[in-house]
Amino acid sequence: MKAVLSRRPGGPDSLEIADLPAPEPGPGEVVVAVKAASLNFFDTLIIRDRYQHRPDRPFSPSGECAGVIAAIGPGVGGLAVGKAVAAHVGWGAAREQVVVPADACVPVPEGVALDIAATVFITYGTTLHALKDRAKLRPGETLCVLGASGGAGQSAVEVGKVMGARVIACASGADKCAFARASGAER
Repeated sequence: MKAVLSRRPGGPDSLEIADLPAPEPGPGEVVVAVKAASLNFFDTLIIRDRYQHRPDRPFSPSGECAGVIAAIGPGVGGLAVGKAVAAHVGWGAAREQVVVPADACVPVPEGVALDIAATVFITYGTTLHALKDRAKLRPGETLCVLGASGGAGQSAVEVGKVMGARVIACASGADKCAFARASGAER
């Protein structure tokens, strides 16, 4: 099994691809054959030892993935080998197979591409928490999104629009602003 590994602090050029033994699930765990793993800003920090969590090395970056269940450990119900799932793992998803707690897996609905499903937890989860739980955004309110063309910014534009807000996007260039408008920003 191939895995992207961080063996020492550094930028993306410090990462390496290595062969590792295929993982086995323990009780309450599944092995996901990763079809897509997302990279987020925190991945650039975690590989440099500049994030609040510092996993033991070597580790694989990427905190979320989507794929199909390849193996199921004892005590797991409601999931089956071959079932498409997305999972938030914290780090470790940049590999061909990853062991995941079964309760961290969410079935991917038919028709949703795995590369899209692999991006839901961190950017959209952060956005939902910020706009719904913290800001308590209401329909008709105005939401100004700074950095609207990045992952978190794009999700804020999309979620804000779905929540009924008037969304104004700010980004560093006409092409990025056009991207934000295509994602649902009014201006």
